Amino acid sequence: MALILQKYGGTSVANIERIRKVAERVIRVHTAGNDVVVVLSAMAGVTDGLIQLAYQITNDPNRRELDVLLATGEQTTVSLLCIMLESMGCPAISLLGYQAEIVTNTAFGRARIVGIHADRIKELLGQRKIVAVAGFQGRDEQGNITTLGRGGSDISAVALAAALKAYVCEIYTDVDGVYTTDPNLCKNAKKLQKISYDEMLEMASLGANVLQIRAVEFAKKFNVPIHVRSSFMEEEGTMVVEEEEDMERLVVSGVAYSKDEARITLTRVPDQPGVASKIFTPIAEAGIVVDMIIQNTRKSGLTDLTFTVPKSDYPRAMAIQKEVAESIGAEQVLGDEYIAKVSVIGVGMRSHSGVACKMFTTLARENINIMLISTSEIKISCVIEEKYTELAVRVLHNAFGLDSISENF
Repeated sequence: MALILQKYGGTSVANIERIRKVAERVIRVHTAGNDVVVVLSAMAGVTDGLIQLAYQITNDPNRRELDVLLATGEQTTVSLLCIMLESMGCPAISLLGYQAEIVTNTAFGRARIVGIHADRIKELLGQRKIVAVAGFQGRDEQGNITTLGRGGSDISAVALAAALKAYVCEIYTDVDGVYTTDPNLCKNAKKLQKISYDEMLEMASLGANVLQIRAVEFAKKFNVPIHVRSSFMEEEGTMVVEEEEDMERLVVSGVAYSKDEARITLTRVPDQPGVASKIFTPIAEAGIVVDMIIQNTRKSGLTDLTFTVPKSDYPRAMAIQKEVAESIGAEQVLGDEYIAKVSVIGVGMRSHSGVACKMFTTLARENINIMLISTSEIKISCVIEEKYTELAVRVLHNAFGLDSISENF
């Protein structure tokens, strides 16, 4: 049959009863003749609880030791699942990240996978055992335990699926697929039967919390089909796959939004070579990611420069830019935390004109002012006032015909 890799998130293994349900699902796939590798997250809330314990000791815990601590969350779930599987008569064995030979760099808390030696997993699968691997973790070249950052279990799963050449990587979560927009904001949101890697990358980067963006990048690079589905129901979810011709039938396949943005403007900046470097170099050195940038040139040889940063980095970015403004002779630094980014996404945009015009006209009809605009081949994003987010999502969803597409398009 096939090698199936399944990943279960924290809500799917939140207690013993849910772990039992996971075991039952895994056994069904295994008894059908498939090889099964299961990647697990920590139980819901456990990782946050471990972090709080560390910060009760110090506001600056040693990063290596914090990774050792956090890795215990997944160790608990993989061992419990294997105990459950064995009690139900199914042979199973758990492996921690280092035992599965997931090798990373040494960036504690945000490590990146540099290689996976899958020989031991293959050997265990050859013995018809279910292999449960602790997600979110690995080891560096010196043997230190490392963690991959938030959403790291998704990355572990896709990377293992690539290394093992799995038929599919099933990501089980508390949602039943990828929707045309947030169903909590728009009751007419529809579940998509499939979506391209590029579209999923854009949606993940714009606030859709279905998949971790680095996991999607991995899947695209190694062409790993991902099936996003719910662990609480049996119905099919959404396939994340290579772009296909019929995907272009939908010019726009989704509307995404993010309220995790803040805007910073430097006014009356000298319009001279090297000034932009002086503005953005300190931001980059502080590890702050800049998203959208717009520059408005004045006749007097001065310019206004506006950019967006994650809201969590806004206070630091403002402090940095006030120092920069003084050093380059800018007039003032203005900031705004109450903004949102709304985006339309679709591979069909590559071969259709008028998408930007329709988006701008739709927002104007609702008197929603556009502060910033950015585009890519399959995305148009607008920054608007945060209070108009829900309205903007609903009217754009309707304007691009997403309200009326058939369920599971």
